[in-house]
Amino acid sequence: GQLVHRGGAIEGGDWREWASSVRAVVEASGGRVMTSTTAYGVYDHRLVCAWERRASLPDALWRIRPKTIIVAAGAIERPLVVPDNDRPGVMSADAALVYLRRFAVLVGKRVAIATNNDSVYPVAEALSEAGAEVEVFDSRADAPATDLKVLRGVEVEGVIGASGVEAVRAGGRRRAVDTLLLSGGWTPTVHLYAQAQGKLRYDEALAALVPKLAIEGVAVAGAANGAFALDEALRQGYAAGGGEGAAPNAPSGQYRVTAAWPKPDAPGRRWIDFQNDVTLKDVALAAREGYVSVEHLKRYTTLGMATDQGKTSSVNGLAALAALTGRSIEETGTTTYRPPFVPVPMGVIAGRRRGALINPLKRLPLEAEHRADGAQMREYGGWLRPAWYGPDDPDRAIQREAARARDAVGLFDGSSLGKIEIIGPDAAKLADFNSYNRLSNLKPGKIRYGFMLQESGIVFDDGVTLRLAEDRFLVSCSSGHTDSVMTRLELWRQDRFDPRRVVVHDTTAQWATLTLTGPRARDLIAALDLGVPLDDESLPHMAFALSSFDGAPIRIARVSFTGDRSYELSVPARRTRALRARIVETMPAFGGGLLGLEGLMILRAEKGYIVVGKDTDGTTMPHDLGIAGPREQRKDEYIGKRSLFTPVANDKGRKQLVGLSCAPGEPPLPTGAHVVEGRGKARRSLGYVTSSYASPSLGAPVGLGLVENGLARMGETVGVYHLGAERRATIGSPVALDPEGKRLHA
Repeated sequence: GQLVHRGGAIEGGDWREWASSVRAVVEASGGRVMTSTTAYGVYDHRLVCAWERRASLPDALWRIRPKTIIVAAGAIERPLVVPDNDRPGVMSADAALVYLRRFAVLVGKRVAIATNNDSVYPVAEALSEAGAEVEVFDSRADAPATDLKVLRGVEVEGVIGASGVEAVRAGGRRRAVDTLLLSGGWTPTVHLYAQAQGKLRYDEALAALVPKLAIEGVAVAGAANGAFALDEALRQGYAAGGGEGAAPNAPSGQYRVTAAWPKPDAPGRRWIDFQNDVTLKDVALAAREGYVSVEHLKRYTTLGMATDQGKTSSVNGLAALAALTGRSIEETGTTTYRPPFVPVPMGVIAGRRRGALINPLKRLPLEAEHRADGAQMREYGGWLRPAWYGPDDPDRAIQREAARARDAVGLFDGSSLGKIEIIGPDAAKLADFNSYNRLSNLKPGKIRYGFMLQESGIVFDDGVTLRLAEDRFLVSCSSGHTDSVMTRLELWRQDRFDPRRVVVHDTTAQWATLTLTGPRARDLIAALDLGVPLDDESLPHMAFALSSFDGAPIRIARVSFTGDRSYELSVPARRTRALRARIVETMPAFGGGLLGLEGLMILRAEKGYIVVGKDTDGTTMPHDLGIAGPREQRKDEYIGKRSLFTPVANDKGRKQLVGLSCAPGEPPLPTGAHVVEGRGKARRSLGYVTSSYASPSLGAPVGLGLVENGLARMGETVGVYHLGAERRATIGSPVALDPEGKRLHA
């Protein structure tokens, strides 16, 4: 890209005309010119990966398998290593020309240029024409003749200025400048060639490492191959493309350089790697410590390990190491060139495997009906679900839905809940082994709430299990955990049990579930005439019954996530529209309405019902949630059992689930706020708020939290600290509404 700021005549005309004509020829022949695209890696069998940056679309990853690769990646200007060269205002000479020609920015008014090569003279002339005072310090005695102010055989001996360049020392004098430009020659960009297994040689005349051997299917041309003059670069490119005849450009001058590598015994602090702050003394220390391999030098000093991967520093560093160890630069060698050439976003590497394409958003069978009713859809646990209904203010709508469900009846879509069947003679054994609560003694037709634990004893998921028959269980797990629960059951089925005697089957997509909750729920179910007796003796809480609806099976489970009498109606997904239509038609007579997930979250929090991953964290065990019975009573093995009896599990200071209340009229506590004791510097976190809502039923905020030794702090008033402000709250039972559970049977 140097033509953009250095310019040049090609084939007798402006380079822009030549570039446009070449592009037109390429595109007319069916080729493609890809701008804003970086080829960042060459892999096996000449696979080239390229990152295209696109303005209106996500960036793209291109995987190209060409028959022939021509690497014409140019070169990078290498700085001279002078004392105190880490000051603001010290930059490469070519960068100053880029600022001037591409952005019309003059980097300084009094500019010093230190060099050992001819490429800085066009830079000096351009800066001088733009109004800067320019002085060139050329370390060569035979620097080219010019009208510029040039001191030959002079090196910069130091940079003066604490927060910027105020002056430089050169030729034994202090010279007032505000900018120092450095050019120590050019380093060919050979990364892609080296990634294709190319080897390098040191060219004394160019003071650079250049490609050594030809590789089948890979050619290198231009500055990447050491051609730093325009005519020679064009000649090489012409030949690499199969051109015949004379070079397509007139001579453009020659490039001369005299190596000026870092001298190990040079005084002052001399930075080699500006990103990782590696100095010449760091390289010398590495050599003294025996790290004389360039790979060891890189890791000992972090030279070349920053985001630029040593593009400006590696060659200076290996030259210094060569001098310190008495070897040539070629003998010292280079570190391995690995892709990517530039940092590439992980999303680009993932390509299409991102967002919904790698983790598809799951959708309810009734999504269209929810939208028609004004549902505001949000993502929960990978499912798109109704958050609330209607165009009203969200807080007002959510409060209204929650209050209506408490006072009368609410309908919410529970189809996203997992429905995994465990089937076979050993179904009870597999269910027991995966559950904290024993399930083998559950009677057919009954339901039991419980946990699955990780091997560490941490709560993995919660939900209810239905025993459909002696050899058949239905695990109703959390919506967002269905895939992981299924994977876990299948893993242990194959690892610990006879796969011929038990199978697991995910039926989540085959069944849809509509839940009716509230004091009028039973009346509404009765009005639907589903052929099931609803008295407490025939269908008690935590039991289910089977019947038929519209010629299909229906399962009516009396189970609650709200603390009110509730019924889950599960039918084949193809029948759920008809079922919902009948419910919606009947519901107004009972004062009912639709209930979104946000309203449901209020209802469950009022009862202290948890959401795993929200009201638990990576340390929460069942007894922290007040459920210690199976831990004390079960003698058989189950996942996580041993971890429940470790010293950590029995620590008296464990965080336990509690309720957090504050005075009526106050706003809800901020979720995530720390529960604290003490004040000022003595303030200490005891835990944090996990759930917090305004409760329409209680007329006051309701909250849950995990608090250190929380069960022993009942009635204690604590601070709740958030973003620099502290409030007061009282620790109490997680069950803020109906602690006796009367509403379940009302």
